Amino acid sequence: MALARIRTLTLVGLEGHLVDIEVDIAEGLPSYTLLGLPDTALTESRDRVRSALVNSGFTWPNRRVIVSLSPAWLPKKGSNFDLPIAIALLVATGEITQESCDEIIFVGELGLDGSLRFVRGVLPTLLAATKEGITQSIIPRANKEEAALVRSIRSVSASSLSGAVHFLVTGEISDEPSVSDTEFFQETHLDLLDVVGQKSARFASEISAIGGHHILFIGPPGTGKTMLAERIPTILPPLSHERALEVSAIHSVAGILGERGALSPLPPFISPHHTTTSPAMVGGGSHVVRPGAVSLAHEGILFIDEAPECAPGVLDSLRQPLESGEVTISRASGSVTYPANFLLVLAANPCPCGKYSGRGRGCTCSSVQIRRYLQKLSGPLLDRIDIRTFVEAPTRTEMASENYGESSAQVRERVIQARAASAERFANDPWLLNSRIPPRELRGRFTAQRQAMSFLHSELDSERLSARGFHKVLRLAWSVADQKGHTIPTLDDAHVAYQLREGMEIL
Repeated sequence: MALARIRTLTLVGLEGHLVDIEVDIAEGLPSYTLLGLPDTALTESRDRVRSALVNSGFTWPNRRVIVSLSPAWLPKKGSNFDLPIAIALLVATGEITQESCDEIIFVGELGLDGSLRFVRGVLPTLLAATKEGITQSIIPRANKEEAALVRSIRSVSASSLSGAVHFLVTGEISDEPSVSDTEFFQETHLDLLDVVGQKSARFASEISAIGGHHILFIGPPGTGKTMLAERIPTILPPLSHERALEVSAIHSVAGILGERGALSPLPPFISPHHTTTSPAMVGGGSHVVRPGAVSLAHEGILFIDEAPECAPGVLDSLRQPLESGEVTISRASGSVTYPANFLLVLAANPCPCGKYSGRGRGCTCSSVQIRRYLQKLSGPLLDRIDIRTFVEAPTRTEMASENYGESSAQVRERVIQARAASAERFANDPWLLNSRIPPRELRGRFTAQRQAMSFLHSELDSERLSARGFHKVLRLAWSVADQKGHTIPTLDDAHVAYQLREGMEIL
């Protein structure tokens, strides 16, 4: 037949759209026309597909070839259209029957020798295919592991165009490797036992993990700020299967799924350098909009060391994702929305030289320099940070002690129990964490004991707390109460929450 139709999907962010690839081979001067808003990579597919077909033993039609990608209004991007275009050409020339390709989606980039190469975004593509009722796919063998995560669709992996055609003609899969579930998981060797001392900072980290509260560590260099931040993921509850799939889908689109491990239950830890740009932080790109650090940290930790050294505007670009839990990137070709529900952890030195502390370490910075340095963190951003804690250098006694404190496993168990208590409390609500309680509910159903509310109102009246700070402290009080097993925040819980909010030493 001279007309063929093959199906594939294209991604807009994490949202998949079905694309019909129609090929018409007609009499006329040899030509190749590609329709349907293709980008540069897709336009170049003509030469890749032609070489792949010829080098795989097939013939290139020496006639007028028209390839149409529908819907025509949707921009098409990437080289993952190579395989479906090649299959559509083979159907149109009669090498393969149309019936053998129905209800199958094809995804893959072709090499000039006909090999199938790794492409980004296979996991979210297959997840979108299942929602469209697709039950079978053919993908590159290099994407086999992430495809195996979607058990509701049968994914046949092929190493070459010839292998894909062999399956369509005979139904046989040639030397397909098996994939074990254990290959998907990633463990970590980090543990809170590595951190010496830091009792207050440990407690602040635990409260942060319980309620999803953003945290700022301030302290001289070498006191353990980065060590504490790196170990917060080890005290967070493991990701559920659905959340792990969502995180893996984002990393698949970014092309870094192999660095993390597919379906790892460990919350992601993303630490961009302080010289990073705003597009790298929130996402962007001129042709293909890629997820930024805030989306890669979805359901995990976004850690920014040396936060005051970030370029102006970079940290302030986090304000919208912190509030909404997602980020929308607009370009001339359209808008893309990625999830960005993360726990922000900042670390900063107390002054430009880093030696300022309560114990006196020879700091030579003036009060003006210290104030100007910390003012690099804007007020609106700091107002969104729930916990501020000072990290002092461990003492000689702490360094020599054999009492290493609690392990990550012990703390994680308390965090899981505390989150279970809050989940029961929010069973009929759309939020799950204390940090997400709306202000209206804090003034209604989720108030603290009378003495605690009196204390917070007195701080509000004396202008030591803003309206936002009042709500932040009350949310923190609920997390402290969950950690201690209280059914409602007490006056002591409110005092502790206030100390955490203001960066005071917890007594």
